[in-house]
Amino acid sequence: MRDYESKSTSKQPARLPPWARRRWRETEAVRAVKAMLKELRLNTVCQSAGCPNVCECFSKPTATFLILGNVCTRGCRFCGVKKGLPEQPDADEPRRIGRAVKKLGLSHVVITSVTRDDLPDGGASHFAATVGEIRSAQPSATVEVLIPDFQGDESSLATVIGSGVHILNHNVETVTRLYPVVRPEAVFSRSLRVLRIAKDSAPGLIVKSGLMVGLGEAEEEVLEVFRELRTARCDALTVGQYMAPSKKSIPVKQYIHPETFDMYGAYARSMGFRYVFSGPFVRSSFNAEKLINECTGVTV
Repeated sequence: MRDYESKSTSKQPARLPPWARRRWRETEAVRAVKAMLKELRLNTVCQSAGCPNVCECFSKPTATFLILGNVCTRGCRFCGVKKGLPEQPDADEPRRIGRAVKKLGLSHVVITSVTRDDLPDGGASHFAATVGEIRSAQPSATVEVLIPDFQGDESSLATVIGSGVHILNHNVETVTRLYPVVRPEAVFSRSLRVLRIAKDSAPGLIVKSGLMVGLGEAEEEVLEVFRELRTARCDALTVGQYMAPSKKSIPVKQYIHPETFDMYGAYARSMGFRYVFSGPFVRSSFNAEKLINECTGVTV
């Protein structure tokens, strides 16, 4: 299947193919979630990263909370989150997230963060405090964390795992060859090591990762990433289309056809991933509650 390719190395493809188009519809339910988040002074990756699924998620209602501020210390070229020098962590943020979880009545909660290389533990203790507040506010809820690599620090990883999370997600984001261009401050082998250590230290933990396609990777490179992730004992995988969040971001090289996403999904399942979500609008925390349903058989 031929994917929709850009004819330029510096610009996005002139027109989106039909399968990469999505309408945003801001309903009253969406506005209500936005108002609550503003009142509680909370960030979401849905808004900060310009996710195309924001209206669908807020309508449910659900959201992926972005902790430790909305300014990242790294300059990944695919990401829409602001880069720079962040402020000190807000000690009251975990409590406010607990309030939001209770107000929304969430049964599955996803927490992520900007990368905080400026903090001694990379923000791990703040993750743990947030998980604690969620479990206090909504004891029956399952909790998923989408973490940075903590620069490979095992004690930081242990702090997060020890907080009682159900799913630990760390995205490899792209194929190894593209790291210097797409994620210049990250290391593919370090990300794999984070996933491997997480599974080794907590065998019952669901370990998850994901990547974007459409950045100029070859299909075989994508399949090799799948194999590396299975070697690291990763349980769950998401694969989605890269969409440039701004004109300053690295451009889209290809819009991948849905049949190619189906092929990626079938290949990943044949390798033994317990959960695979592959499609143009898939994001690592989109419909995240389906993962725990499929992996555990428990409906949340």
